[in-house]
Amino acid sequence: MNHLVTLGEFLRAARSRTEPADVGFPTTARRRVAGLRREELAQLAGVSVDYYIRLEQGRSRTASRAVLDSLAAALRLDEAERCHLFDLAGQPERIHRPPAARRQRVSTVVEQLLASLDSAYCPAFVLGRRTDVLAVNGLAAALITDFAALPQDERNQARFVFLDPYARELYADWEQVAADTAAMLRMDAGRHAADPELRALVDDLSQRSSVFRRMWCDQRVVERTAGTKAYRHPVVGDLTVTYQAMALAGEEDQILFVYTTSAGTADQTALRLLAAWASSAILSASDSEPARG
Repeated sequence: MNHLVTLGEFLRAARSRTEPADVGFPTTARRRVAGLRREELAQLAGVSVDYYIRLEQGRSRTASRAVLDSLAAALRLDEAERCHLFDLAGQPERIHRPPAARRQRVSTVVEQLLASLDSAYCPAFVLGRRTDVLAVNGLAAALITDFAALPQDERNQARFVFLDPYARELYADWEQVAADTAAMLRMDAGRHAADPELRALVDDLSQRSSVFRRMWCDQRVVERTAGTKAYRHPVVGDLTVTYQAMALAGEEDQILFVYTTSAGTADQTALRLLAAWASSAILSASDSEPARG
């Protein structure tokens, strides 16, 4: 791939997903394109057809915030899609600092927080730029995979989801998890389009996974905040967790994910069993090591 993302591609994809009937246009049998026509979107956004075509074709590289607002409203973009549109147009809703050259790390305070969440039977991990997995607590490693045991360049959520066969077995709804992961990565691409490591990751995933290529071309974006996730774990069986995603204060592009279960449920029991299994596995490994000193 020779680029990560362009404004024109995103507009075309969003236009094709917008049902004419939803925005007041009649549906006719003669429609030859999916979604809205260019002239229809231009009409809804209050811009000339020629200007919109130049914008979509990349022949006009500037768009005012007012125009972007109108396009976002016409396309009925959600908050994540709206932010992505502004990022692609060089008018970010939020200030994004250029990615630092040094590798991201979590602070000692965050490491302590992850450990305390282990004690509360809450799997937790931190994602950085490019869905890099920066840190996991013991229960998250037992539930998902031990990212800390992988080579540094492979500690990445997107690589795990799309390239590790185990991920397809682990996630009960792997297709949805994969689509959300690609959408998270595309959101990051809008903010950090010049990041060479992100470009290399997208190129590698595109070459090695036909599913990723398809999902990347969907042009969908998502910013995870809360939800549920279902697992088919080989040790404790089926369980569903509720997750919260929180930006870490003072840390650029670091998101803490915390998984919880409701008290007294089979899901909570499964997590407690998983914690006990993980502890026994650690003790067994320790006992098998030769004595030191």
